[in-house]
Amino acid sequence: MSFNLVTQNLRSWQNRKEWFFNREHTDTYELWYEGRYKRAEIWQKKIMGDLVLSDPRIRTLLEFGCGTTRFTRWWHNIGIEATGGDLSPFMLGQGAQLFKGDLVLADSHYMPFKDKTFDAVAFITTFEYYRDPVQVVREAARVSRHGIFFGMMNRNSPKIVRRRVQQFFGKNPFYVTATFHTPATLTRVIHKALQGKEYTLEWNCTGLPKWFPVQQWKVPYGDFFGLHVKFKE
Repeated sequence: MSFNLVTQNLRSWQNRKEWFFNREHTDTYELWYEGRYKRAEIWQKKIMGDLVLSDPRIRTLLEFGCGTTRFTRWWHNIGIEATGGDLSPFMLGQGAQLFKGDLVLADSHYMPFKDKTFDAVAFITTFEYYRDPVQVVREAARVSRHGIFFGMMNRNSPKIVRRRVQQFFGKNPFYVTATFHTPATLTRVIHKALQGKEYTLEWNCTGLPKWFPVQQWKVPYGDFFGLHVKFKE
């Protein structure tokens, strides 16, 4: 597979610098999940798997912002045929070596697919970076038949303070342009984007300390939450 992106500056998108256009960061992305983030990934996949499998209509899924296809490769484990999309040629180039399915190099604000191409669209820790999230939700609703899934870094987490302190001292470039959401703030974005459309919402949180008695709950606190927008028939 070959990729061709015409741009004046790969490090700039939406008129700002983004870490996912920097080879220094993208080349080591997979290593994060094989080290200190492995436990977090296990619970994130548990949350997202439960939400996706709650709707038996979902058999095909487009994951936008798929990066190196870390989650895209996993969907087939729960019986879902996945396609990946991303704007970063550096991330997607790695994904092409790791994922045997279809990938597309594109901007999620303008998805290159016909209406209702997939059963669902998913965003895993990528929705935080969109300048026009309402437009992205509308695009996802356009190409999806049955719903949208969000896997999000939760603003209601003590780790947010640590990330912002690291960012202040120039030690963490990954969240400089990120807008963190809670289930409530994301819900407001969804309601604005999908006015006139009938749907229900369900969400769960995880990313809780290892010593905590539960690791998954319906309370809006934790480092990660999954949210399902389920379209009515």
